[in-house]
Amino acid sequence: MTGRVRPLDRHDIDADVVARLRSSFPRADKFFAESGAPPMPPVLGLLARHPGIAGPWLGFSGALLDGGVLDARTRELLILATARRTASTYVWEEHLPMAAVAGLAADDVAAISANGAHDWAAADRALLRAVEELVDLHCVGDDTWKVLADHFDDQALLEVLFVVGTYWCLAMVLNSTGLDAEEESS
Repeated sequence: MTGRVRPLDRHDIDADVVARLRSSFPRADKFFAESGAPPMPPVLGLLARHPGIAGPWLGFSGALLDGGVLDARTRELLILATARRTASTYVWEEHLPMAAVAGLAADDVAAISANGAHDWAAADRALLRAVEELVDLHCVGDDTWKVLADHFDDQALLEVLFVVGTYWCLAMVLNSTGLDAEEESS
């Protein structure tokens, strides 16, 4: 599928939109630096097309990435499993490096990718089942919830739901707009 909504290039984003993005999502700051800015992720250029939604969305997403109670490995496990379940190549490709840094082993990633047999710890198995249930049934089943509740407190349980829901929603947007992880940005 070709992109249905093209991301804006860095130089096509109005200064007021850049200011809104920077204020709501500090991670975006580096992409708008005067010099030495790395390539801008296409998702940022896509979201810049709707700054009224992009700012709050990025702020919320940033809170999940930087201010959550889940450890980075657990969060990235959930994100990769959600990306695989929703067929979001963009999310998968963007989060592979983050998952590696967070300590998700290559064999864990391969098992998620293939949805294959793997010797998961009980908490990880329940997290992966929760992703399947949330994406397919829109609710974590009682048996899965019980196992999760044995390993996570209420804040972490809520965050599991928010991480999966956020990346499920993002996958729908990216899959529907045709944003490609390989898309060039500037």
